[in-house]
Amino acid sequence: MDKSPIGLPKNSKKKPRVAQEATITAKTSISEHMIRLSFHAKALIGKEFPFSDHYVKLLFIPQGAPYSIPFNLADIQQNYPPEQQPIKRTYTLRNIDPGTGNFDIDFVSHGDIGLAGPWAARAQVGEKIMFLGPGGKWKPEEKYPHFIFAGDEAAAPAIIESLQALPQSSTAEVFLEIAHDNAHIPVPENHNITYHWVPRQGAVHGTQLMQAVRHADYDWSVSTSWFVHGVAEMIKDIRRFLFVEHNVSPADVSISGYWRLGMTEDQWQASKGEFNRSIEAEENALKK
Repeated sequence: MDKSPIGLPKNSKKKPRVAQEATITAKTSISEHMIRLSFHAKALIGKEFPFSDHYVKLLFIPQGAPYSIPFNLADIQQNYPPEQQPIKRTYTLRNIDPGTGNFDIDFVSHGDIGLAGPWAARAQVGEKIMFLGPGGKWKPEEKYPHFIFAGDEAAAPAIIESLQALPQSSTAEVFLEIAHDNAHIPVPENHNITYHWVPRQGAVHGTQLMQAVRHADYDWSVSTSWFVHGVAEMIKDIRRFLFVEHNVSPADVSISGYWRLGMTEDQWQASKGEFNRSIEAEENALKK
């Protein structure tokens, strides 16, 4: 779910970003596998949020680490070993109110699997967590008459925020991968938006979504903006579909892997650069 760098590595010459504190104000189940936590953070009051994919890196304290909230991230990065550094997990901000500093985060939860999902399932109102950010870089631009969005549950929050910011005169087609037919997520109702729900039904993440996107009918003559995010394996295939098979301009596409099968976020971030370079090399070779 990572999108762009926030914070700096240990021993960086630049001043590291300061971690901020947020307090849980409400907890809601919005679908079978999605929990919404509402937060308040003073640090967000009065900030500008010009994009629809704003996100933060939540900082989880490792079990047994000898510090608690609030903490000074720079001190920890300088004085504690790697296994005691906060664990970062990246999440899209929903329903941001810069007047109050309130926002929501939607967590995919599958029992005890992962770190942030189980934490969200256990979390209680009044509990605090620290974060880095927010970051963000994309929004629907009015110059496009049509948009296509595709993603899994990890990308759904950014897709929904973008749909809420859709230019009034634009249309959109949305491909959302979910676990099964009864796992729908609340989405904006708009006659300009067409939804395609893509249930996995036990299939490997991304495979059903790839097929749905590949075999849909498109009017390639219409200027279209693409927003495609989710599991990395799906991203690799759809990049080839867009950039190689249909010669879509990268300037018209926001596409990246938020996560990768079998990897934690830390592992994925460490290998993401090489993964992207390999994909681009393959695409360039196919274009020759």
